[in-house]
Amino acid sequence: MEKRIHKLLLQWTLISAMLFVVAACRDDKELLMPETEDVDDITESRDLAGFYLLNEGNMGSNKATLDYFDFASGQYTRNIYAEANQTVVQELGDVGNDLNIYGSRLYAVINCSNFVEVMDVHTARHIGTIEVPNCRYMAFSGRYAYLTSYAGPVLISTDYKQIGYVAKIDTATLQVVATCNVGFQPDGIAVDADGGKIYVANSGGYMVPNYENTVSVIDIETFTEERRIEVVNNLHRLCIDSHKQLWVSSRGDYFEQPSRLYCVDLQTESLCDSVDVAVGSFWLDGDSLYVCSNEFSYETYDNTASYAIVDVKHHTVVTRNFITDGTDERIQVPYGICVNPLTKDIFVTDARNYVSPGVLYCFDKYGKKKWSVSTGDIPAHFALHYK
Repeated sequence: MEKRIHKLLLQWTLISAMLFVVAACRDDKELLMPETEDVDDITESRDLAGFYLLNEGNMGSNKATLDYFDFASGQYTRNIYAEANQTVVQELGDVGNDLNIYGSRLYAVINCSNFVEVMDVHTARHIGTIEVPNCRYMAFSGRYAYLTSYAGPVLISTDYKQIGYVAKIDTATLQVVATCNVGFQPDGIAVDADGGKIYVANSGGYMVPNYENTVSVIDIETFTEERRIEVVNNLHRLCIDSHKQLWVSSRGDYFEQPSRLYCVDLQTESLCDSVDVAVGSFWLDGDSLYVCSNEFSYETYDNTASYAIVDVKHHTVVTRNFITDGTDERIQVPYGICVNPLTKDIFVTDARNYVSPGVLYCFDKYGKKKWSVSTGDIPAHFALHYK
């Protein structure tokens, strides 16, 4: 056990040092201007205008950027935030962690900058910011947004004491009106408005190897934590399907416990099944959960990529590689995923080496590549934009 801790702490130290060097080598006054690239894909998507893609950027370098793909014109534009907000800031912030559209607004969670950037959904122009420390993921219901927060600083320690919370935000005023304590390092969040519940994945990710292993259940009306559902260590992402099931991903412990997908029955609020697929990112489209992963093991020091589709109704794996033309051999680090609900085109991002521009791939519903474009650093989070 002690050996594992030393390995993980050493790995974190090396990564932090590398990121510091990368950040130090950048020109603080550098302003990335937008660039547009045409792709051979003009798709009639009725009410769907396009999608935004949030690039996380390298930690400590203030390099999160926002891209946009227009379905009607077939144009992909990089770094649209800089052009739309030239008088606000030079860059979007430090580490883009989540992206959502709710109503007429676009919400970008900027983790290490400790705020949510709120923009006009049609122009990406700045509307305001919501200040929440070490913020992670968002969900919405009614007039409120719900945002998970690690609450404390970025710090790997088995003695980490700061528990996390969920912030309740009035979307009209962009003010935090209440908070609800949950577990350590809460990540994914999902709202079951009909059931009146909020579900939060507690990771304990800073406390290796003493990870959290529960999903917090919050009552929406009272905004208090009712109970916790035990699942497995190091939980990450959440989504709710049409069958009243909560799907939860685990990163695993990077040693004996692999990354896996778990199912919680929301009628009984208990763990009911697991599916043998590794999960980095996922996207739910109907009864199909599209998954991409680049699972790392400290036992082998190898990464294993996967591109799966899971049938959430029957809890079965439809395919373990939806890319059918061999393009997966060129993807270094599968990182983000999105599916066009009309055409069923699949979008997969490649973070490559984490410190240089990534790549966005578009595959048709049969898994054959249609096109690819360069993105910002560490392309990760999608938000579909409807007309």
